[in-house]
Amino acid sequence: MYCPKCGMQNAENVRICASCGYVLPAPVSTGTPVQVKTSGLAIAAFVLGLLSLFTLGLTVLPAIVLGIIALVAIGRSGGRLTGTAFAVIGTVIPVFSIFFIGLLMAILMPALARTRQLAFRMTCGTNLSGLGKAMLIYSNDYQDEFPRAGGRSTEWAGQTPNWLGADRRQAFDLAPDGSGGRASVNASLYLLVKYTEVTPKSFVCKGDVATTEFTLRDIPPGVDLIDAWDFGPPEESSKHCSYAYHIPYGQFALTTSNAPGLAVAADRNPWIDSHFAAAADFSRFRPDIAPFNGDANQARYGNAMTHQLDGQNVLFLDSHVEFAKRAYCALEDDNIYTISTSQTAGDPLGTPPKLGSRPANRKDSLLVHDPPPMREY
Repeated sequence: MYCPKCGMQNAENVRICASCGYVLPAPVSTGTPVQVKTSGLAIAAFVLGLLSLFTLGLTVLPAIVLGIIALVAIGRSGGRLTGTAFAVIGTVIPVFSIFFIGLLMAILMPALARTRQLAFRMTCGTNLSGLGKAMLIYSNDYQDEFPRAGGRSTEWAGQTPNWLGADRRQAFDLAPDGSGGRASVNASLYLLVKYTEVTPKSFVCKGDVATTEFTLRDIPPGVDLIDAWDFGPPEESSKHCSYAYHIPYGQFALTTSNAPGLAVAADRNPWIDSHFAAAADFSRFRPDIAPFNGDANQARYGNAMTHQLDGQNVLFLDSHVEFAKRAYCALEDDNIYTISTSQTAGDPLGTPPKLGSRPANRKDSLLVHDPPPMREY
């Protein structure tokens, strides 16, 4: 052993230097070597953290938990565990993943909602287009007249007296000579189910969340859909039809000889109560054309509620369907949801209809739906 005092080399097991007598230090034991390894939890946290970027955050929570546990274990290992970088990355990446996903959803959700509404519009427009074709078929068999329940002097009563009547007179309470009677607007539309094989599904707009398809489950056993005269009893009928129809009763009922620019049917009238929503406040509506000069929001307020006030699908007498961004889209800018204040022309503003209302003249499109029973509007 080397003597640090005199520099003499002594034997390994000697404890006193033979040259100078200096007490040599005891040899240091090297002991068992310490094994250092990488934390498996840290690696697992790192892998789950990376996966969180591709699984829409499904592995975020496990990655963070394992990363924290790994960091604690590494700190307490006395150097026997490594992998701090893996644990830190596995904990930080999920946090970034959450932020990224939140940002992505904030960008995509409005676009997805918009796409969904556009799909609803297209389905709704397809429904009306099919109804328009069926109405032409019907008119060919009924002296060019569009569907009209009851008789020639029947009144719009908002409901059908006997929707399961044995015949037309019984259903609409007609006099023996076929005069008088009461009927709903829906009953006129239901004639397309009875006589032109239109399915009740065609009367439901997907954007109208309160409306459901009229099916055999809604009628008594043993009765077929074509045996009915309306979309169910008065308290249920308005729940099975999303559309407003030009008032078919009175002297201004539509025929195929009317002006092509007249509106025949469209989404529900915003000024009449429905199961979808209460009637809108007419005082907030103002057309954005002269001489009314309202702003865009005031003009949009007159649109159907079914499509978030963006507009309404409208079926015109010439059988074409368009998504009109304003309600005053018929002949001479006539408002399809209001009664014209003119006796000879259309009116972009007009006045809201009520039960029993009729168009003011032959150029006045007036599309209405049946209000739910016992509602005042």
